[in-house]
Amino acid sequence: MFYGTTAWDPWLIVAQIVFLQCQYYLILGIFLAILVGPRVSKMSLVYFFDFATVTPSTPTGWCVIASIFLSSIAGAVVIVYLVERAKKCLDFSATVYIVHLFICLFYGGWPSAMTWWVVNITGFAVMALLGEYLCMRREVRDIPIGRFRSNK
Repeated sequence: MFYGTTAWDPWLIVAQIVFLQCQYYLILGIFLAILVGPRVSKMSLVYFFDFATVTPSTPTGWCVIASIFLSSIAGAVVIVYLVERAKKCLDFSATVYIVHLFICLFYGGWPSAMTWWVVNITGFAVMALLGEYLCMRREVRDIPIGRFRSNK
């Protein structure tokens, strides 16, 4: 697909947002299962959406923080292949974290812990900046040309 010829396609954008949001929670769930699962007796949605679990005062809280950061790095890699444009990375990253904020508001109320805000804003910045960096690197790659040309 040529970059200048894309048409406005709202269904594509919605599909990309839904896929990216699902990917974020899937990867977050995998990291939470690996890092937090062995430390707690029962995994629940509390570790996804409750701001009280994002705390540096416990080892489990540090594992939740690490899971959020690792998920943002994985999200940046997915953005590279899903969006393919550096100028769209900020928009899609912001959408993921704004939707996450609204789900957290619905689940547990307004996040009053400063740690939650710092971790999620930092995760957003990592996802956006790393996604832009990786997209820019992909955009400036040389176009491979075959070694042999046909003599037509």
